[in-house]
Amino acid sequence: MSAATVLRCPGCGDETSAGDRFCEACGEQLVTALATDADATDPAAERAVASEQERAAGVCRSCGGVVGEDGYCQTCGTKAALARDHFDAEPAPWVAMTCDRGVRHRRNEDAGAVSADPEPSSRAVLVVCDGVSSSTDSDVASLAAATAAQQVLSAGRARGIGTPDSQTAAIVARLEAAADAAREAVVASTAADSPDPASCTFVAAVVEDGRIVAGSVGDSRAYWLPDRGEGVALTVDDSMAAELIARGVPREEAESGPQAHAITRWLGVDAPEHTPRTRTQDIDSDGWLLVCSDGLWNYCSEARDLAGLVRRTAAEHDGRPLATTAALVDWANAQGGRDNITVALARLTSGRT
Repeated sequence: MSAATVLRCPGCGDETSAGDRFCEACGEQLVTALATDADATDPAAERAVASEQERAAGVCRSCGGVVGEDGYCQTCGTKAALARDHFDAEPAPWVAMTCDRGVRHRRNEDAGAVSADPEPSSRAVLVVCDGVSSSTDSDVASLAAATAAQQVLSAGRARGIGTPDSQTAAIVARLEAAADAAREAVVASTAADSPDPASCTFVAAVVEDGRIVAGSVGDSRAYWLPDRGEGVALTVDDSMAAELIARGVPREEAESGPQAHAITRWLGVDAPEHTPRTRTQDIDSDGWLLVCSDGLWNYCSEARDLAGLVRRTAAEHDGRPLATTAALVDWANAQGGRDNITVALARLTSGRT
């Protein structure tokens, strides 16, 4: 591998070079990659080096010892987990995300990206992308897609012509642009001759001016979960299960059938039309905005049930979003963790204009 080979920072997904020690975008410490020039054109070697780069020095999860730059604990010898296997983000105290490999998958094909202004309930962006396991390099594609979408959605504030309807229309236009950018990032992550082109789902929610605007492609979801009353699903899956539900099949039966997770729309070079379907929700009470992959809702699909789960979990963790997202991931893993899990939360209060 030459020194000019481009890798991705495990912390933020920004481009880094093989010889870099720190990410210029977020400051994440990187492990210097070592490879011979003979490996430069070997994709498998590049992925192996990229994986070793992700094993940044840190604390061993097995014994609490120090993990060396070789990726092994200096106390017990355990090989460190990839940074991508489990990561958290907390851009502000009222917004957080946890992404985890789960119990059964060998790699984490989920990804997410969040941003927020410091003032609670003011402005935030929550994005989750779930890589399609049957496609090649879906883990790379999902991270690239989530990062690209978050950057588009965080770049500016939607004003329209100053009316609520025009502001919402401007946010919807940004969501569509974010989906375009996410798809382009997936395509850029796909080899030209790939027999199984990389693909992923897409869901994003924008909090701005007292409202939520959410949009999705695939079966990752957004929910509005008020502290009192019924929860609301802000997205509709593009899936065979959703089509069965629309025909009158009970949700539990449709979502547990053999094609429950067969999606009908996605992001990728072979994708059909990918304009996100959107919905707007006024923040008319205190509550939680939840954006998640199917690794969570597999075990708790109905909005009313998720509302109860989030309320209980948040109460057990003093209403702290990051502790709550981490606990929800732990809960999903305790149910079986059969898929990767991404949970993003924003704590929202009413009364803003």
